[in-house]
Amino acid sequence: MKNTIAERVADFLKDYPPFQFLSSSSLLKISGEVQVLYYEKDKAIFKEGEKNTGIFYVVKDGAVRLSRTEENEPKIVDICDEGDLFGLRPLITKEDYELSASANEETILYGIPIDLFLPIALEHKEVSNFLIASFASNVQDPYSLEESGKLFTEYSVERNSEIFDLQKAKYSKNILTCTPETLIKVAASKMSHRNVGSIIVTEDNKPRGIITNKDLRDKIATGAFDITDPVTQIMTRPVRCFHKDPTVAQAQLIMLKNDISHLCITEDGTPDSNLLGLITEHDIVVSFANNPVVLMKEVKLAKRTKRLRNVRLKVSQLLKKYLAQNLPLSQILNILNEVNYAITVRVIELSLQKMEVSPPCKFAWLALGSQGRKEQLLLTDQDHAIVFENVAPEDYEATQTYFIKLARHITRSLHKIGYDYCPADMMASNPRWCQSLQEWKNQYDIWIKDPTPESQLLSAIFFDYSYVYGDTELVTRLSDNILDTLDQNNMFYRVMAKDAIRSPSPLGFFRQFLVEEDGEHKDFFDIKSRALMPLIDAARVLSLHHKLRNINNTAARFERLAEIETNNKEIYESCSYAFKALLKFRTRQGILHGDSGRFIELATLSKAEKLKLKRCFKPIQDIQEILTVRYQLK
Repeated sequence: MKNTIAERVADFLKDYPPFQFLSSSSLLKISGEVQVLYYEKDKAIFKEGEKNTGIFYVVKDGAVRLSRTEENEPKIVDICDEGDLFGLRPLITKEDYELSASANEETILYGIPIDLFLPIALEHKEVSNFLIASFASNVQDPYSLEESGKLFTEYSVERNSEIFDLQKAKYSKNILTCTPETLIKVAASKMSHRNVGSIIVTEDNKPRGIITNKDLRDKIATGAFDITDPVTQIMTRPVRCFHKDPTVAQAQLIMLKNDISHLCITEDGTPDSNLLGLITEHDIVVSFANNPVVLMKEVKLAKRTKRLRNVRLKVSQLLKKYLAQNLPLSQILNILNEVNYAITVRVIELSLQKMEVSPPCKFAWLALGSQGRKEQLLLTDQDHAIVFENVAPEDYEATQTYFIKLARHITRSLHKIGYDYCPADMMASNPRWCQSLQEWKNQYDIWIKDPTPESQLLSAIFFDYSYVYGDTELVTRLSDNILDTLDQNNMFYRVMAKDAIRSPSPLGFFRQFLVEEDGEHKDFFDIKSRALMPLIDAARVLSLHHKLRNINNTAARFERLAEIETNNKEIYESCSYAFKALLKFRTRQGILHGDSGRFIELATLSKAEKLKLKRCFKPIQDIQEILTVRYQLK
């Protein structure tokens, strides 16, 4: 006799990984033992620290929010939609739950018995690999768990895979130290005896300096100092420090950025707290080409645009791998944006070398649009500007001409690397976007005090800028002026908010996708204008209203807003999650089709993908309602 319930469960599970890797018989065997569970909104499924129930979960209908306690407050870690797995810790490590899970809305779950599923998972490499990758993207140290035998031993991803760049860097706790009064020859003898290349100079267990083999070579062997001098004469200070538990990528990027080979680990990440350990360049020697730090080194060594183009192509490959491993988007953005910014900085440096003379005054290069928000994953067109120091009126034209010429070198090089020219010419090579600090102040004053349809369009680009190269003080002074002007013209917030809610709705009355009605992309869904831009625009106006500085990323803006406006915390956190999910979806589509991922052919999506997209649309309605009420837009 057929088990129709089991067949229905199997019919659902077969469309989702890792169950899609199972044979029909294995899937039906599992489905026959699945528990069908119903939870009302906000009902707890399991709690942090709770003993595992012997099952893990798949969302059948509804959504589940996962959270952990931070400073006695629950912080949302993720939202699980239809087909998503959660509660994997008991399956992978046999341990109890480290997160809390509760229904985000009315929800039906499939509870899958671990004892039944585990032997089947271990027989299928694709299944165990998927489960480990899913689990590893949400745990602190999957490498250590694997080493201790708590993870599936059959997990076949190599240990030098990029996923481990995002895990904790191992550091030495057995550090060689000396006091400031120690003689150089004594310190050198200690280094020789321990066969190490460095010694930390400490005072009350706080790092005050560091001596390396390089210091002994350059400062002692050359006769610059005597071996009977105290170590303070040759030590490097201040010591570069970082708080405990840096990721491999973070440690490597800090070393490269500061041109150092040793990084001290202290309690609070500063030289004023106790020394805990030391990371050396040798500790984190990279063993594969697409490591982000290797790419950063390639960028620094690049003498020609062609080499930078090759790096950017490798970045695209790295992006594909990170997405395939289902790593959190925020981590992907953090790492890839560091490399992208480094490429731009190197282009500027090489372009300056092409100029016949040095810059006539201080200047700063600003990234605008998606790069300014640090949300650029796929290659897009260029959006940037230059702000230069105020000069005498008689010198203005010559100064501007110099920087326009520099900008043309830069834009040409970026184009060769793969960044298209901006069709609207919003680039620093356009005199309108290459101005002195005072002219930029005047420009923003006009946009804010006398808004027009054009200024509203430009505001969506020029209010999302970030510093890339040059003098930071110019950027700080520009930001100060913008916030001061906004303080005196609160009506501009209303103008921005009104523009933010004008974005076309993603869904129609009957919850169908609203697609383009004509043109080149007829019947395609525009994920940028209908889903991403409403969230980007809302985050911008609310962030400006709260005078948030140095937070340009849309998801990060919503997360900061959730801390400020606790009454709207749930909505803001949902917006942050929805934005990251939508951006990840667009990026996957762009890679799949070799384009920007903006226009999506709905017929190519599975039912599950369409449902996940629709779940990301609800926060758009919620945030637009907040704008409507707050700025009295009705």
